[in-house]
Amino acid sequence: MMKAFERFFEDDLIGVRFAINVFIGTAALWLILRGIADKNPIWAIASMIAASEPIVKNAVRMFRARIINTFVGCVVGLLFLVVGPPSEWKLPLAISAAVLVSSYAVRVQTMWRQAPITAAIVIAAGLTSHSKLTGVEHGIDKVGEVALGCVMGLLVSWIMSRIWPLPEPKSEMLAAKTPDASS
Repeated sequence: MMKAFERFFEDDLIGVRFAINVFIGTAALWLILRGIADKNPIWAIASMIAASEPIVKNAVRMFRARIINTFVGCVVGLLFLVVGPPSEWKLPLAISAAVLVSSYAVRVQTMWRQAPITAAIVIAAGLTSHSKLTGVEHGIDKVGEVALGCVMGLLVSWIMSRIWPLPEPKSEMLAAKTPDASS
């Protein structure tokens, strides 16, 4: 118990900062999507948590990777959705195709699981609809919620970094103090 208490202060309250980021982002998304747009905000909240980081540099990296792979998954999912008749086989095929495109064409390894997840969201939304157009609308709507969550995660991380700056992570401080081996 005492070790956990000591660690609380050793880590510069980074866990508290992350909890505050997530609280603010969740509240904002809930108010925007549930209160104004009358939508279930769970996809946006999950994306906000995944893109949120107490250290802004990490948040930017996660945001970039998540947005790129979300776009890949969306495009792959929409292609599978509009080509050919509705079929349950489109789901595993689209997910596999998204993995291949993300892994070998785009190659943004951070958050590369996002591409097949997004493809699944798009295909599932499309398969539960009874028309391709409605499926495409639902798929794009869900991807929009994911993108909104990513933007909210980055925005809250940036705002909090201005209000409550964190010291550099210890591993980066050590790297900065270590002389370059090539000099």
